[in-house]
Amino acid sequence: TLWYDRPRYVYLEFCVEDSRDVKVVFEDQRLVFSCKNADGVEFYNEINLYARVNSKDSREKRSDRSITCFMRKWKEKVAWPRITKENIKPAWLSVDFDNWRDWE
Repeated sequence: TLWYDRPRYVYLEFCVEDSRDVKVVFEDQRLVFSCKNADGVEFYNEINLYARVNSKDSREKRSDRSITCFMRKWKEKVAWPRITKENIKPAWLSVDFDNWRDWE
């Protein structure tokens, strides 16, 4: 799973090829993600977000190789130093340095 920060949105990309039964639930301070891959393996993540997002203006987009979540920040132009509320980096989560921009 990769993430990066922009002034208005935080992007989160779940890299699951040939995903099925994709479910993404956006809440104000939490994201719930689940799906199955082509082999039937189930993926499930609950992420307590660093800051509040606008759940009504957040979307996901599924492609053949991944599911990308676009989460609209509640406070725009405020940088997120991490995506999780906890100051612990899960092993399955990485910064997407290819898309990261130092926009401040």
